[in-house]
Amino acid sequence: MNQQTTAAATKDDNSASPSSAPAVVLVGLNGFGRQHLINIQRLVGEEKISFLAGIDPNDPGSAIRGENTRIFSSLDEFIDSGLKPDIIIISTPINTHADLALKALVTGADLYLEKPPTATLEQYETLLSAAQAAGVNVQVGFQALGSLALKAVAEFFESGSENSPIGALRAVGASGNWLRTTGYYNRSPWAGHRQLNGIEIADGVVTNPLAHAVASALRIAGAQRSSDVISVATDLYHAHQIEADDTSVVKLQTTTGIPVTAALTVCAKEQQDPWITIYGTEGSAVLYYTRDELIIKPNPDLGRSATSKVFDRVNLLENLVDVRAGVATELLSSLESAGAFMRVLEQIRIGPEPTDIPEEYVIPTDDGDQFHPVIPDIEHFIDRSVAAQSNFSSLGAPWAAEPESSGKFTLEHPTTGQKQVVARLRTGEDIAVTNSPRPFLDELTTLGGVHISDQQPLDHTWHLGVGVAIQDVNGNNFWGGRTYTRADSRYVWREDHGHIRTLANSFAANGSSVNSQLEWVGHQQHVLLDEQRTVDFRTFTHSSVGATGWIMDFTFSLSAREQSVSLGSPGSNGRPKGGYGGFFWRMPRNSNPQIFTDSLVGEEQVHGSLSPWLAFSADFFSEAVGLSQRGTGHGEATLIFCSDEGDPWFVRSSGYPGVGSSLAWDAPVVLEPGTSLTRRLRVLVVDGRLNATATSALVQEFGADNQKDGTCPRR
Repeated sequence: MNQQTTAAATKDDNSASPSSAPAVVLVGLNGFGRQHLINIQRLVGEEKISFLAGIDPNDPGSAIRGENTRIFSSLDEFIDSGLKPDIIIISTPINTHADLALKALVTGADLYLEKPPTATLEQYETLLSAAQAAGVNVQVGFQALGSLALKAVAEFFESGSENSPIGALRAVGASGNWLRTTGYYNRSPWAGHRQLNGIEIADGVVTNPLAHAVASALRIAGAQRSSDVISVATDLYHAHQIEADDTSVVKLQTTTGIPVTAALTVCAKEQQDPWITIYGTEGSAVLYYTRDELIIKPNPDLGRSATSKVFDRVNLLENLVDVRAGVATELLSSLESAGAFMRVLEQIRIGPEPTDIPEEYVIPTDDGDQFHPVIPDIEHFIDRSVAAQSNFSSLGAPWAAEPESSGKFTLEHPTTGQKQVVARLRTGEDIAVTNSPRPFLDELTTLGGVHISDQQPLDHTWHLGVGVAIQDVNGNNFWGGRTYTRADSRYVWREDHGHIRTLANSFAANGSSVNSQLEWVGHQQHVLLDEQRTVDFRTFTHSSVGATGWIMDFTFSLSAREQSVSLGSPGSNGRPKGGYGGFFWRMPRNSNPQIFTDSLVGEEQVHGSLSPWLAFSADFFSEAVGLSQRGTGHGEATLIFCSDEGDPWFVRSSGYPGVGSSLAWDAPVVLEPGTSLTRRLRVLVVDGRLNATATSALVQEFGADNQKDGTCPRR
């Protein structure tokens, strides 16, 4: 051991600061401890602290820790020395935090404990009780919580939504696209481990490198203590050859009612500054916490412009010193306030192990210690995850676990005889509340494998594949997102979202059709409507057109229960040509779309028309398979929508691609108790593009006129 004759550093030669300054001891002089040494030397120079001793079995040398710094090889040895510290900083591997902190409490010193404070929730609770009993201050090293930008954000909502530049707080998201190499994980035996030799480590992208993103998001959402978290759900993966997660989503429900979603990776193509998105009812704000920059983006409908400001940051060690001196009233990152984060860590620790991302979905980059796996388009999936409050599995990322489904629709190809899944039935139970959870058809493909549906897209996260959605059902939003109101003459965020729950699904033996019993439940948890829904798939061949494809018959019946139920839309509430609601098919991104009926051409003409059919032909590309993976699910297809119910068509292409049949185009439809409303639609799907002549021929043989009497050939 190398002991020096003096215990601290002066302003010029690392000797002691004035005796009134608190004496600081640093446990862990290597790794992140080097950053603490730099900060300690700065504060010694400013005569705010004195440096009493450094503790590390591997002395980094006088050039690193100061010429006159007293060195001990262990905390026990330091305690036995009789020196009296005022503050002990613990900057050591995660698995050592709990034991070292409990030992440090014996000295009566205040603690600065690196993040995460412990490796398990049980250790955390034990340490918290011991610290409270000892009456000492414990600051946790979430440096980002020292940002004055967080204070500014809190003031937005403390002053009331009418005074906030982004309205009332409704959700918080944390996004991180970082890059870590093999060398990063080789730097220490514990790095990248969940456990090591039976010892809890709890390393991983959420709990270590991007833990500040999670902690900052929780702070903004008002979740600090363990009791502030109602539930935690995780979706964990790794592309690195490690035990811990490196690409993950964490979703939290908090007692404040503000959901928190964190989507994080260290497998990005390029490292970006991580950020927190603060969603308000009248806009949003983005906090780049590593540079303390806050960008405020008010609702443009209100005529307000975006603003940006960079804030100062309070050093957490200085904050601890100021609290000891009575200059500051509270710790900015107290041990008690780390409880919510520890709930996240615990769920990751005890939950399922991370899933390996298959090699075919990873781009190996560089070699040796600089090697790092890149997940194509991970930035895109992280954006979608945070915006939709959803996980990678639910979004259908190609490398993620399959999302939960009630069943798959399987057809036999009329030419090859091969069985093929053409759609999946999702219950929608994993959809965020504000996206109006409901059952929907997902991953629809042509017989040639072209993806022709999308769900939870970035532009409208409440668009869910193929299904039924209505924005106004007795004042309940079953469409998702904002609600268009006549009083406001615009879309506004309201707590009015209903959900459709599945009571039963009955699939046919061949897997080509399903009968569903559903309930429409309002935002106050009362049932408004009962629904019977039937979806049936079959293949067809038309020799003269040279087309082979499949037909989907989609029928739903809505029945009112004990009261009159009004079915409305933005159109019935005053928005011109905005009468969407009913059957809706969200398509994926596409190019060169052609939209036509028997007499109309183009989005503008077809939208709102009463044509018995319309065709949407395009070159489709699925967002779910990754923007870089062209070829998989990509190709030309034609969808022909048929209905003789007399409802206007809702068509979108320029803003986003989608087709629907409108129940309440410009006036509400009222269902009295005991009465019902039924709608039947038929969709023909073929690979390739069809012209108007070929489309008309298909409609003449297989269109909606043949649906009710059952004369449509089954081939």
